[in-house]
Amino acid sequence: MSTSANGSAAAGTEALSASRPTEVNRLERVVIRFAGDSGDGMQLTGDRFTSEAAAFGNDLATLPNFPAEIRAPQGTIPGVSSFQVHFADYDILTPGDRPDVLVAMNPAALKANIADVPKGGTIIVNTDEFGKRNLAKVDYESNPLEDDSLSAFEVHEVAMSTLTQGALADTGLGKKDAERCKNMFALGLLSWMYHRPTEGTEAFLREKFAKKPDVAEANVLAFRAGWYYGETTEAFGTTFEIAPAKLPSGTYRQITGNTALAYGIVAAGQQSKLPVLLGTYPITPASDVLHELSKHKNFGITTFQAEDEIAGIGAALGAAYGGALGVTSTSGPGIALKAETIGLGVMTELPLVVIDVQRGGPSTGLPTKTEQADLLQAYFGRNGECPVPIVAPSTPADCFDIALEATRIALAYRTPVLLLSDGAVANGSEPWLIPDVSTLPDLSVEFATEPNAPDGSGEHWPYQRDPETLAREWALPGTAGLQHRIGGLEKAEGKGNISYDPDNHDKMVRLRQAKVDGIEVPDLEVDDPNGNARVLVLGWGSTYGPIGAAARRVRAKGMPIAQAHLRHLNPLPANLGEVLTSYDHVVVPEMNLGQLSMLLRAKYLTDIQSYNKVAGLPFKAEELEGVFTDIIREVTAV
Repeated sequence: MSTSANGSAAAGTEALSASRPTEVNRLERVVIRFAGDSGDGMQLTGDRFTSEAAAFGNDLATLPNFPAEIRAPQGTIPGVSSFQVHFADYDILTPGDRPDVLVAMNPAALKANIADVPKGGTIIVNTDEFGKRNLAKVDYESNPLEDDSLSAFEVHEVAMSTLTQGALADTGLGKKDAERCKNMFALGLLSWMYHRPTEGTEAFLREKFAKKPDVAEANVLAFRAGWYYGETTEAFGTTFEIAPAKLPSGTYRQITGNTALAYGIVAAGQQSKLPVLLGTYPITPASDVLHELSKHKNFGITTFQAEDEIAGIGAALGAAYGGALGVTSTSGPGIALKAETIGLGVMTELPLVVIDVQRGGPSTGLPTKTEQADLLQAYFGRNGECPVPIVAPSTPADCFDIALEATRIALAYRTPVLLLSDGAVANGSEPWLIPDVSTLPDLSVEFATEPNAPDGSGEHWPYQRDPETLAREWALPGTAGLQHRIGGLEKAEGKGNISYDPDNHDKMVRLRQAKVDGIEVPDLEVDDPNGNARVLVLGWGSTYGPIGAAARRVRAKGMPIAQAHLRHLNPLPANLGEVLTSYDHVVVPEMNLGQLSMLLRAKYLTDIQSYNKVAGLPFKAEELEGVFTDIIREVTAV
């Protein structure tokens, strides 16, 4: 769904109209969390509310959170699925720390999330699920809706299951099927509370269930029933408005990180004028890249779901050998399996984009949770001296640009490139300013057409290098007169014959390293508004949002702080050493045990303070605000 930046979509006529006068409270921002069983449709509910907010013109950020099991035990805390959306009338950076509104579909959802709700926050509960059996499943000794445990909150008790079944009584659906629509009842109620446009959701439901029109109409009826419940009941005396955000002019659409990555790969194929082959194997949380790219065959995209991770990257590298843009996508466990073929790509010096959507580890770890713990694997997770460039997106929308950047490096320098996304970026969403195609980079390549042997023999030497980039020529197999040999064994400089000569191996190792070290990347930009900060916060990947939001809070207190963010992790920006030494104190927050910090200490011999978290969830802005405030006070006290 797209909207112009001036919020013109907000002027669209709502499908449902208000009649009961209610007090309207105008807010700058709000955070809503939908929570229930993994079968309650909380991800769909949250996604639809997000689309409504996007259509209205708000800035937004989301945080889906769901179990790894397809169907976790019903009514238990491990089975709770949630979706948090933060929307505002100004530019925001995170999905929010704590929900202002919690929609809890059962006792497990309430117990799993209540600690995050601030005092005075709003809790909307589905009372139909608060029976003795469900209360016992999560060790509630008494019903929290009847004792004083929720006295610090504004609680609205709504019999969502009963009301949904009543609204659908004449549809012919059975009781169980009707109850499944209760998530749409909740969505309708929240849409009424926050003046969200409704036409888009109704159209979406009819399209989603087009092959089951009775199910489609049942969901629409449940959605409307929730809206009218809010409109007619006396329980909700206040509605809320959040005005459209003042974003840069242009056309926007809501986008997730994985979708943006897929679109970036499509654009890279168009800008390079190369066919694209994605060789991959499904793995959480990277599978959506495959799902999305499979829809775009009309752009020269071929998707190959292989029998395993090794076959997937093998196909991608083979496509690169044949003159295509080879891409493979996976998560950390898949990178471990792909390591040997990445090494083959380094030795053969073929362009390849390797997408790693990081998740909690080790081994199978936390498949649906986020982490940044694959950085050292990206740097060193192959045998021998095997350098690869590494880039990382900072936001869901940035995934589009980082895909183009990874492709630029892969094609220009003839090398595999590791793109380190993570679960928070991949599954989160935000408004994306759709770019003007004319502004996208030219990624076109020139294949070798003539023999290049410097000795005049008329042969083609595959390891003859460009003097500036050190990239070798890319010769398509089958090109007349350009017969050559590449492979996993060490090659003689220039000629490409197999070589076991010690001096040659030393030289080739250093050339491959020099090629990566020489990749052109922009200097690191530092956000230091007053220029007098003594503390620098340096981040990478999805920590961008929490760090930025925390820095805003710290500055609002009148405390100076500088912020910088790395998109290029190998090679690092040329001015990074100078930046690090220009501040008294450098802190690096990471969702690992300090991997970037260790690399920076080793490379620049500079003291770096790590702040680490491996909980499977992103940092909270309030958490980092406290860390940064304490550090600034310590530094200024010296």
